Amino acid sequence: MRRKKQSCMTDRIKQILDNIYKYNKGSLAEVNFGLTDEIVYDALIVAPSYSPYIILKDDSYKVTELGGRSYSQGFLVEKDELKLAWIKTAAGGCNMLDYLLICGELRFNKLIFIGAVGALRQEFDIGDICTPSYSVAGTMANTYLRESLRDYVPFEQIYPDREHVEHVVKMAAESGYRIREASVFCTDSIVMEYTHLDEIRAFGTDLIEMETSTFYAIAKLMDIPAIALLVVSDNSATGVPLVGRSGEIQERYERARCVILPELICRISRM
Repeated sequence: MRRKKQSCMTDRIKQILDNIYKYNKGSLAEVNFGLTDEIVYDALIVAPSYSPYIILKDDSYKVTELGGRSYSQGFLVEKDELKLAWIKTAAGGCNMLDYLLICGELRFNKLIFIGAVGALRQEFDIGDICTPSYSVAGTMANTYLRESLRDYVPFEQIYPDREHVEHVVKMAAESGYRIREASVFCTDSIVMEYTHLDEIRAFGTDLIEMETSTFYAIAKLMDIPAIALLVVSDNSATGVPLVGRSGEIQERYERARCVILPELICRISRM
């Protein structure tokens, strides 16, 4: 077998990958993203729907598109001495499950999820950068990480590594950036979440998005330092929409996404 033992390939991840390669040939990370296990990346950036070109706007970043398929793209992002693997995936917990697990055959030192998040409470403003205190799995994807599908736990709470999150939040604060810790509900459907908003709010969570419960469950299996950085894009409690924001609100969102987020990615990757 061509794959090498590395820090993120725990026994459970190796078992998952071995089961994949009973029925498939070649490197799925290379096929889907053009990424190789010959490089040790400072971080793997996981970005549903976001290519580096959307986030990284200045010339200090060198972005090389490596490969991709219908719903996935891989990039190498270089800045100064940093080498970052960047994977753009389709949205949703099921896509996070497939695309992040095949990256278990790669070598990287940090795992960073970036994406947009909707607010469920009035105290969150557009452009706030948040990280989950825990994520409620309102999805089926996490079930497939269990030994048996019959072990399904509906709406389980998935927690990040507290020590790493606290370290990142402290580092950001010392650098002049605020990362708000908040609870997240993970949904399988953007369209249908609006029909179930009252029920979703009854879980008591602050924010809503699609992938972080699965992201953190996989990060735990990989035993790799991981954090999700979420930029508030809309707020159903205050009536700020996901589509149709005013120019001023859009500018605030873009500053968080294109100025602050890249700075945090680089600082976390160097930790």
